[in-house]
Parts: sequence; structure tokens; C-alpha cells
Amino acid sequence: MGEETTHQRTSSAYQTFARAEWSALRAGSKLLLSDAEIDALQGAQEQVSRAELVEVYLPICRLIELRVIASRQLRESRDTFLGVPSTPAPYIIGLAGSVAVGKSTTARVLQSMLSHSTEHPRVELLTTDGFLLPNKVLEGQKILDRKGFPESYDLRSLLQCLMDFKAGKPVVHVPCYSHLHYDVLSGKTQKIERPDIVIIEGLNVLQTRALTKGRSPKWFVSDFFDLSIYVDAPLRLLRRWYVERFLALRATALRNPASYFHRYAELSKRDATVFARGIWRDINEVNLVENILPTRHRAQLVLSKGADHAVGQVSLRRF
Repeated sequence: MGEETTHQRTSSAYQTFARAEWSALRAGSKLLLSDAEIDALQGAQEQVSRAELVEVYLPICRLIELRVIASRQLRESRDTFLGVPSTPAPYIIGLAGSVAVGKSTTARVLQSMLSHSTEHPRVELLTTDGFLLPNKVLEGQKILDRKGFPESYDLRSLLQCLMDFKAGKPVVHVPCYSHLHYDVLSGKTQKIERPDIVIIEGLNVLQTRALTKGRSPKWFVSDFFDLSIYVDAPLRLLRRWYVERFLALRATALRNPASYFHRYAELSKRDATVFARGIWRDINEVNLVENILPTRHRAQLVLSKGADHAVGQVSLRRF
């Protein structure tokens, strides 16, 4: 299988910008994060420099600012036409991409930077991990080893959550997931009240295929997105980053006896590397190639990363 590459300039669906070109589109926007806030955004493997925040993320935030304004105006014009009071609803951003590509860091960066705006100070972040089926259910269906694949999610609950946001429901409760216990936390929810922007991060948020044979879904998760973003990187880098992340966890989080994967903490570096490569090959790469990567073209914005984990180019869909 050949290595997947990022969008090229020849793609008619996208306008692709080198980092310097994209940076120019920030149009005088200023970075408002303190050094402490920038430090808090760093991921376990990927580091986000001040330069990247300015050159990549400030233009993204400016684009979102303009789109939030346009979205509000569109909603108000519809309500004026209908002769009904305008009901505030959050602007929803969907963020997709492979395991180990750095989606969580990207989501945290956007949340932090966007929340500095006086126009939309309430920016909430949630992951689709909370909508995974509980381990007991996955075990009963014999798909625990396909956790993260489209069929492992409670899609109905996720869609209902998105409908509640778009209906302007004042309080929405979102299920919580524990990476320590590798399971949904029964009875525990994240309470989200009247957000201005909601960022939803997940592997398969751009998925459009039917999960049940012979039944076509009425709605897809991405139907509720006002903006969709895909974080992209070549397959060889994703494989390397996954192994590096597992080795780092082996020396940190997996040391906790309460960790679901504590049994792997004592593996030698060689054995841990072999194990991580196997998990990547048999599970994560399969999910990427079969389910995640085929949805990349549906994103309105594609952030393409290089070997240093930094975004080197940005592709904006033309339609």
C-alpha cells in the first residue's frame, strides 16, 4: 500500500496554502495567550510553538470569527422570515483525523484561542470517546478489538446531543470517558450550558456510511457541523508517532495500577515497540485506511503536518 499524502495544489476542490501564505491571512490578528496558557496547551508528544500559533492558528481563528458572524446572520434572517424569536445556537466545529495525529492538542489550542473573543467567550470541547459503547456491550457484541471503529459508537445518543445543541437547549449533558479505565464512566456527564462554540473531536466524525446493512441513516454527525477540520499526516509519521506515544505512556500513565493497560508497563522497550507496532498495524491503521482517511475530502479545512508535528500547509475547500 502506497503512502497517503496530503492535498496537493492540483486538487480543484481545495485551495492549498503554504504556511507563509496562510500566515498572511491573519490580517493583523494578535495572539492573546500568555506564556503559561501556551505551556498548558502542549501535548505529550507534539509541541505547539508560538510561531505556529501565530502563523497557522490565528488565521484559522479569524476564519472562524467571520463564519460565526455569518452563521448568526443567516439564522436571524431565517427567524425573521418565519416571524419567530431568534433562538441562539452554538457554532459547531467538527475535528477529525487519525489516532496519534494530535487532534486533542489542536482542539485545545482552538478552544483556548477562540475563548479570548468577547463575541463568543464560551467555547466548549467534547470528544466522541464519551459516546463509545461501554466495554461490556462491546464485549457482548465481540467488537472490543474494534473500539474506535464506526460501529463501536452510540450514534443515536451522539446525534441527539447535536440536535439538542442546534435546538438551543440551555443545558446539554454529555457522557464522560476515562482513558485510565478505558471505558465510559457510568452515570458521569459533562454539563454544557449555553455555549457559543462547541468543538467536537473524534476519529470518525465525518463518517457517512450506514452502520446497519440495508438501513440508510437519516442524519450524519457532520450534518450538524458549521465547520469541519481534518488533521492530516503521512502514514509513516502516524505509525512512528503512535509507537512513540505508547512508549511514553509506558513510562508514565501506564505505571498507575488503576490503568486498564497497567500490565504493559513492565514490558521492555523492545517488546513494547513490537506490541505497539502490532496494535497500530492490526487496529489503528485498518481503521484509518478503511474509515477515517476516506472522509478527509469531506473536511472544509485540512491541516497537513510534517515530521516535526507542525502544520506545514493548510487546504481550504472551495465549496
